[in-house]
Amino acid sequence: MKKRLYGGILRLFGWRVEVSLPDYPKCIICVAPHTSNWDFILGKLAYGSLGRPASFLMKREWFFFPLGYLFKAIGGIPVDRRGSSSLTDTLATRFAECNRLTIAITPEGTRKANPNWKQGFYYIAMKAQVPIVLAFIDYKDKHIGLTRVIHPTGDIEKDMAEIKDFYRGRHGKYPENFVL
Repeated sequence: MKKRLYGGILRLFGWRVEVSLPDYPKCIICVAPHTSNWDFILGKLAYGSLGRPASFLMKREWFFFPLGYLFKAIGGIPVDRRGSSSLTDTLATRFAECNRLTIAITPEGTRKANPNWKQGFYYIAMKAQVPIVLAFIDYKDKHIGLTRVIHPTGDIEKDMAEIKDFYRGRHGKYPENFVL
């Protein structure tokens, strides 16, 4: 029921979803471009239209009553950025303990132009030994896709170049804010 509802909402507004990858039970989803808060809504609708659950990381400060219950219900994982523990280690442990865990991360780390992508998603995938699914939200063509997977090799420069190359030609809601 939810799958059809989410897919129907996307189609109503002219969006199409393309998926050429299997439903990995454990993975990091690298989502770009990220230039608008609408990216979150579109991404949740798209992944939900596939019937696949996905979690996301969010500042712990947003998990106050009553929003905290809502964010957790839709897959939110609170992150304490002041903590002394390693988020990479914490999430790798969580992957090891779960039968199914998919976490969507925007490597740009901001909706503003940022050519220096954060690499935490890569290190989490390496440590947890899970693939990185490359997902895009292209506003120019109203096209959302999950069409490529990267298995981290440990050569971060090579792998990040390959990841960024995948996103060439994609257009965020505010294209001037998407920088590779």
